Amino acid sequence: MITLQDITGLDDGVADATQDAITKGLQMNLLDGVALTEMLLRFAFFMVVLFFIVYFLYYRKTHRRDYFFTLTLLSVSIFFLIFLLGSVKVKIGFALGLFAIFGVLRYRTETIPVREMSYMFGVISLSVINALADSLSFAELLVPNVSIALLIWLFEAFVLRANLASKLILYDRIELITPERREELLEDLHKRTGLTITKVNVGSIDFLKDTAILKIEYENDGEGHSHVNDTLKIPKYEWQEVKENN
Repeated sequence: MITLQDITGLDDGVADATQDAITKGLQMNLLDGVALTEMLLRFAFFMVVLFFIVYFLYYRKTHRRDYFFTLTLLSVSIFFLIFLLGSVKVKIGFALGLFAIFGVLRYRTETIPVREMSYMFGVISLSVINALADSLSFAELLVPNVSIALLIWLFEAFVLRANLASKLILYDRIELITPERREELLEDLHKRTGLTITKVNVGSIDFLKDTAILKIEYENDGEGHSHVNDTLKIPKYEWQEVKENN
């Protein structure tokens, strides 16, 4: 038979356990020196390898600053995401939910530029890290937050400062696409488009129609990049949307 004294003792035990859990949860683990040192050493080694691959093997040949930014930011985000959450028990429901977050980005009416997709992946990674890594010290959480924010600032301040954009053009004067007449080509494109063009790449050439597809890089006027810049033929439904809006 359970007496009133037993029930009272049981209530006291539950209260003590609850109080201990609250006290333990409020204790702030500010610094774990061993874990922080291991993470910094791994991150430093990873950045050396990453910089060699992305800069020396990729960027110096392609000069694609947008993909240079994307490859670096995604790699750093994934490194912290996997390293810091390696000890977290991730259930199948969370895994499917995280997959759905990135999967739903594919189904959109307008293609998100690679730069904005990089920002989106970075902030989602930070959200997951800060929400789930409750067993880490604040010093360990500070490293990925500061590193990703500092990385984005460095790229925006120095690498991406010129703010270049690209556009596809169906060009009709194919006699100017030869390398020795490149200056004439740039002058003609500038006169006809009004854009400050810095680079021209020649794509497919149709000698029957005397046309060629050119991809130009120009200084952006602040309006931002759109998927229309990389399109030669606008779908019918998009023209319908333009008519309805006007």
